[in-house]
Amino acid sequence: MGFCCGAGMVGSVGSVRHQKTLVHNVPIMFCPVCDRIEVHPAIEGEYEILVEYAQGDKAPEVDFTDFVSVDNTGELFENCTMTDEAASFADVLKQQIDVALDLLVVAKDLHDEEWREALMHRLRRLSERLENYKRRKQVAERSA
Repeated sequence: MGFCCGAGMVGSVGSVRHQKTLVHNVPIMFCPVCDRIEVHPAIEGEYEILVEYAQGDKAPEVDFTDFVSVDNTGELFENCTMTDEAASFADVLKQQIDVALDLLVVAKDLHDEEWREALMHRLRRLSERLENYKRRKQVAERSA
């Protein structure tokens, strides 16, 4: 568990939109490369029940933690490569870059061109996201 386009998915707690209902504080896994977001499989059943009730009540927003107790987030995310609670988003991206660089060495040693190209694409995407994150953070610091 915890892999998407080849990159490790990051455990987090975030907001997920399901049709017209926005659900806050949902344990999720997201991919920093392709932006894929999944509700964590361990709580997916509770999430689906909550969404069904919320949509029946035509609620535009609900808070997952108001209806479901999630006391074991540490256990939920133990199979994830990293959680965003443990580090900043920049640290998450840097760790993903390090892993991709390590894998790139292996791909080159194996002369696997297809894998090498996929890793190069991943590295470009992660580097772009890291630069954009740093830029946004600098702008926010200047305006504060």
